[in-house]
Amino acid sequence: MDLGLAGRRAAVAASSAGLGLAVAEALAGEGCTVVISGRDPERLSRAAEGIPGTIPVVADVSDAAGAEAFVRDARDALGGIDILVINAGGPPDGGFGSFEPADYLEAVHLNLMSVVAMCYAVTPEMRDRRWGRILAITSVTVRHPLPGLILSNTARAGATGFLKTLATELAADGVTVNSIQPGLHDTARLHSVWGEDLPAVVARRVPAGRLGDAGDFGRVAALLCSEWAGYVTGAAVPVDGGLAQGLQ
Repeated sequence: MDLGLAGRRAAVAASSAGLGLAVAEALAGEGCTVVISGRDPERLSRAAEGIPGTIPVVADVSDAAGAEAFVRDARDALGGIDILVINAGGPPDGGFGSFEPADYLEAVHLNLMSVVAMCYAVTPEMRDRRWGRILAITSVTVRHPLPGLILSNTARAGATGFLKTLATELAADGVTVNSIQPGLHDTARLHSVWGEDLPAVVARRVPAGRLGDAGDFGRVAALLCSEWAGYVTGAAVPVDGGLAQGLQ
């Protein structure tokens, strides 16, 4: 199926590994020119070598200033941005007793204010062209909070509310704003969180009975960025093997 993305310019934040890299691979496979980013120049260079034609941009999107700079540098490299995939690492794991109020502020900078900053930086040009795709990688914990992830649960829920509101304001301009919510996917971060307990966690919580595949996730993300998905906006799409059990 041709997604109608050939020739589009895509900037994918935090994409030197994991799900961000999988999305970049999928978009490149559909004919997009793609900027990938990360904080580690060596790892970023290796990732770029694996996707011919990809442009690596060193960036730290853990706060609003870095996030805005990433969009600016990606625009300079591409000549404009048609597709922005928002992504960032997660805050530390732990429950209520593990943190102080200041820790929540850091999580908000990482997983909310970086989202806000990237959207402010990219929307003017998308509105002018009357075409654009903004897709944020968040987490299925937004709809189904998991124990031990209180910082992520809190900050990403705020980002989801912001994105939903923004979608209503940009819809008439031909710009879609959606989020995609990964569940338990086979990434290094997930293994670092759960360690040897991961197989038991998957068996207990995921109806599909297996970890998600990063490549499959990337292809769903590419579909949400496509011409086909032009009437899909304000959506928060779980890709989780059935983990989230709520009706919404």
